[in-house]
Amino acid sequence: MSGSSVLFDAPGPRARRLSLIGSIISLILIIAGVVWIGLILAAPRESGGITLPGMFDASRWDIFTDPEVWSFIGEGVVATLQAAAVAAVGAILLGIVFSLMRSSLIPWVRIPTAWLLEFFRGMPVLLMMLFILLVASTGAFWAVVIALIIYNGTLIGEALRAGLAALPRGQREAALSVGMREFQSKMLVEFPQAFRQMLPIIVAQLVVLLKDTSLGYIVGYQEIIRTNMNVLGSFFGNRYMFSLFVVTLVIYLAINLTLSWFARWLARRTASGGTRGAAATKGEIDTEDPTNAIRIAGADAEARTDGTGR
Repeated sequence: MSGSSVLFDAPGPRARRLSLIGSIISLILIIAGVVWIGLILAAPRESGGITLPGMFDASRWDIFTDPEVWSFIGEGVVATLQAAAVAAVGAILLGIVFSLMRSSLIPWVRIPTAWLLEFFRGMPVLLMMLFILLVASTGAFWAVVIALIIYNGTLIGEALRAGLAALPRGQREAALSVGMREFQSKMLVEFPQAFRQMLPIIVAQLVVLLKDTSLGYIVGYQEIIRTNMNVLGSFFGNRYMFSLFVVTLVIYLAINLTLSWFARWLARRTASGGTRGAAATKGEIDTEDPTNAIRIAGADAEARTDGTGR
């Protein structure tokens, strides 16, 4: 008896036929929807008594033959990557500090840190940016960066804490048996292993951080969306809004898909034990949702550290 048939009944001829029919119908509906959207976008439209060409007309894309337009778009991309890079480094460093404080054996360090983490995790990033900008008067760049550091640092800190708690007890006991202190064991033995295990989750969270830089649009930071959709859109007019939107979307997709691919690759490279395929699959699932992966790691840590040891 195969392992799969134990969990569910194998579909019969009628079920397979219905599944095939449903798949074909779904594919036809998807193709029809794409064609319908394409026809709507390609159709001319009236605006202020003037007939404008469709969205795919060459006259709506001629601005991209101007090198200055691409230079301006490049400035927006650089601003986005600059804010994301600074925030990523700060978030990782803050996450390390939070993880050590959260896993401290001293109650007056551990408990206030837990309250602080819950407060930051429950506060919207945009509201945090506005608060920093209005209260601290830091300017748009640092308002975006500091807010991203704080919010993502709390999530990375929780991931690292879960990684520390999920390590076998023998790691700490072995370190203590050779004369290390608690802090030395955590920093030299446990933390490097926890960081390696949670590295794919951290990279996936950094992808989220990069996308959240788009919130800088609200506080006046000249990231790629504000540069393309606001500045260039206002300068060239609504005629080019769709083409600017498409270019912005393609740039974001290129950056984020590259980072997502890197996270999946890193998950396969850092997977430990067993066959590579099983470990890689587990790593890919975890990196899809960093918050869910943290919960899974936390549950595994509780199972390892309960009284029964199971």
